[in-house]
Amino acid sequence: MKISVIVPVYNMAADGKLNYCLNSLVAQTVRDLEIIAVDDCSTDESGEILSQYEQEHPEIFRALFCDRNRHQGGAKNLALQHVRGEWISFIDADDWVVPDYYERLLKAAEETGADLVGCDYSLVTEHTMTPGQVIHNNYPEQSGVLDADKKRLLILDTGSLCVKLFRRELILDHETRFPEDIFYEDNAVARTFLLRAHCFAYLEEPLYYYYQHSTSTVHTVTMQRLKDRMTAGRILLSEAEKYGYLEPYRPEIEYSFTRLFYVNTLFSAMRDCREKGKYRFVTDLAAEMKRTFPDFEQNVYYREKLTEEEKKMIRIQMVCPPLFYLYYLALWTYRDLRRR
Repeated sequence: MKISVIVPVYNMAADGKLNYCLNSLVAQTVRDLEIIAVDDCSTDESGEILSQYEQEHPEIFRALFCDRNRHQGGAKNLALQHVRGEWISFIDADDWVVPDYYERLLKAAEETGADLVGCDYSLVTEHTMTPGQVIHNNYPEQSGVLDADKKRLLILDTGSLCVKLFRRELILDHETRFPEDIFYEDNAVARTFLLRAHCFAYLEEPLYYYYQHSTSTVHTVTMQRLKDRMTAGRILLSEAEKYGYLEPYRPEIEYSFTRLFYVNTLFSAMRDCREKGKYRFVTDLAAEMKRTFPDFEQNVYYREKLTEEEKKMIRIQMVCPPLFYLYYLALWTYRDLRRR
């Protein structure tokens, strides 16, 4: 078996999202593949759709069912227990790929000797094969034999795991699995997977379609998802410590943790700072950030990559949390008055 494609599924039946994804997979020009779709205790018709595809395409399609809702990480882990392919790919159940997606990625691997392959993706708001806004998931300077400099670049900009093809050994020959019961599971372990690779092949073409809609994880902010992002950050750091790449790449890991655990969480939380418990939440968040990396504001990547406004607001929060919070309260009050 050449490729195992893993599709975690939760409540994707509406508007033909799941069907459009699966149709793009069963129509792949590479036929030596298996599609392992895992229903994570959906409450809609997603499970029935998977069973239907399994009946219609028994030679390449397998439906698995979680015993409880474990989030995408748990669904992926269940699938990983059953993969047979030499290569492993992950696809979100509301996205899709071009018909020769895997043919193109495999060809790149064969021509370069890569054990990791990636490409760009396109942002779209409807089911179409016409590319929308093209997002460069990686960049050419990261490709080739992965020396220390290229690994630094991959740590800083991992790109989406969904838009990559992995030699099975990079994942299955080690004990690392996706964290379960949280969102942002990819962010937690992406660097561990990527740093095991020896050679990365990158196709600067949008072969993957990322479907933007209101229920996407990135478009939904809840207190639980904010906490999940913090958990993912802690796991990112523990993975770096466990597998010995924290010290060799400390500035890169420090910045990656800062961005995931603190910066993104902080400014997502402040989208509505009036929610009960937000002041305590963001104050505790800042305190843990300071305990973990006391000098994070001096990090070279932090100083280069954050905007001046972001750095200014973070400095205020670090020095005087009440002033930081009052600023956002005043900002929200002003916006409310403008709407009236």
